[in-house]
Amino acid sequence: MALPLSSPDELPAALSARRGGRLAVVAGGAIAVLVLVAALALWFRYGTAVFFETIAAGIAGCF
Repeated sequence: MALPLSSPDELPAALSARRGGRLAVVAGGAIAVLVLVAALALWFRYGTAVFFETIAAGIAGCF
């Protein structure tokens, strides 16, 4: 018979870690959606040329 990988005492900690991982994935997804919505708002507000120029200037400012 196979031995369990964790004792019953360790199980709640493992479930808690899984919830924390799920929370991180949900938070990351929410941030990604917000960035996408902001990018689309800029695109519709300023048009394609200004949008790309703004992105290029922001990238150039980072380096």
